[in-house]
Amino acid sequence: MKLSIIIPVYNSSKILEKLITEINSNLSNKFEKDYEIILVNDSSKDNSWAVIKKISREFDFVKGIDLNNNVGQHGAVFVGLKHSIGNKIIIMDDDLQHPPKSLIAIYEQLDLYDACYTLYLKRKHVYWKILVSTLNNFFSSFIFDKPFKIYTSSMKGIRSDIKDRFIDHNPKIPFIDSLILKEAKNITNIRVNHQERFEGKSNYDIKKLFVLWFDMIENYHFYPFRFGSLIGLFSFCIVKFLRIFNSKKSFSFKIKEKTF
Repeated sequence: MKLSIIIPVYNSSKILEKLITEINSNLSNKFEKDYEIILVNDSSKDNSWAVIKKISREFDFVKGIDLNNNVGQHGAVFVGLKHSIGNKIIIMDDDLQHPPKSLIAIYEQLDLYDACYTLYLKRKHVYWKILVSTLNNFFSSFIFDKPFKIYTSSMKGIRSDIKDRFIDHNPKIPFIDSLILKEAKNITNIRVNHQERFEGKSNYDIKKLFVLWFDMIENYHFYPFRFGSLIGLFSFCIVKFLRIFNSKKSFSFKIKEKTF
């Protein structure tokens, strides 16, 4: 199969049908249905799973996974990656802020690169989220030794051989970008238009972004400790401190139901 698209879903029942329709309209001519869309329901509180099952019946290229408990965006993506069979993989959000029109451009970059991230033009996020995201990119550049120009956005593509190198690891706290950056040698960015959220409000708040930052730092153990880096030393100390207060032992990736 040429392409797998993985979408973590949380409380997006009103968006999903339009999302799948737009993806299909942008890909059908090029791929002739030689692609799959994996919708991973992260224990939504609305009827997202019922909508996913309905869509799966209507479109044979759509696969649904219903998780037994909420594991967060990166955990849900990790489950989707485990079940993907495409030669190339694109990860995107469920809110239509990631433009389906950019999928082919990301796919084509994977002919030349191991991974392709996106830079958002005219971001529609609130200002505090943009600020936190900028700080996150700054610190992650030191922690994971990545170029500053590579912004680790949630819309990204990787080749399946990159996924295969880390998918059998069972990280205590999966942080997808750390896994990708560890294995991908050639990485690029492309610019994409950032769209208004189609329905509702973002599921992220400051608390969740802080937890995500902790998960990023926790994944620091995948990398050699760089004693010469003050940022690395600072990050290491934060991990040691926050572990005392972090109650998560590991994620339970138990699947309640699948449509395939």
